[in-house]
Amino acid sequence: MAPHWLIEQRWDRMLFAHWRVDPAALKRLLPCGAEPDVGFGSAWVGIVAFVMTGTRAVLPLHFPALPPIPELNLRTYVRVDGVPGVWFLSLDATSPLFVNAGHALYGLNYRRARMLVVADCGSTYYASVSGGAAFVARYRPVAAPESPAPGSLAHFLVERYRFFAKRHGTLMTAEVEHEPWRLQAAEAEIAVNRMAVRGLALDGEPVLHVSAGVQARISAPERVVPARLSPIRASATLRRRR
Repeated sequence: MAPHWLIEQRWDRMLFAHWRVDPAALKRLLPCGAEPDVGFGSAWVGIVAFVMTGTRAVLPLHFPALPPIPELNLRTYVRVDGVPGVWFLSLDATSPLFVNAGHALYGLNYRRARMLVVADCGSTYYASVSGGAAFVARYRPVAAPESPAPGSLAHFLVERYRFFAKRHGTLMTAEVEHEPWRLQAAEAEIAVNRMAVRGLALDGEPVLHVSAGVQARISAPERVVPARLSPIRASATLRRRR
């Protein structure tokens, strides 16, 4: 059955910062039915910083897009009935509308945050504060864009087109469609990182990538029915709406 697309938006100025974590420690933070997706000898937790632009509902009638919304995700990678996907540990955003909608529609752990994003001379300064959680960094590319090779660590970390969430005690899933990622190796000065969750320390040097971004759309959530789950590939046709 074709997904019912609900939201479309563009993701810009993306940072992916990933740390290895112990699968057993991660497992304690996951709901029943979700298992850590172990790759290259470890489970992984990532901080993904970006700006959403052109966010609108996918409807027959045209509605104005929302203004740009910074978002900072703390996420990990799981399998449900063998199907890979993303599990969000937290999602910080400036828009109260988006925070409330994410809670109500998907059951996602959205939090209202104070955020600042400044692009300057090829780098991006990104700051987010939400209660005791905070992240401040400046990041920039250090290599040309390329598509992650299948079987590579980068491909394992970013080429995921489904996420899972728990809403009112029920495991839910939604599909995400966009073109395959074009990533650049990156460097970052992380001045503040208070994003770790209980039992998971984000220690050591992260694996860093940046991306100029992609146009994406997100489906309406559905209750997880294992027999209906299937892996999803990137879209080769989704383009930026002008």
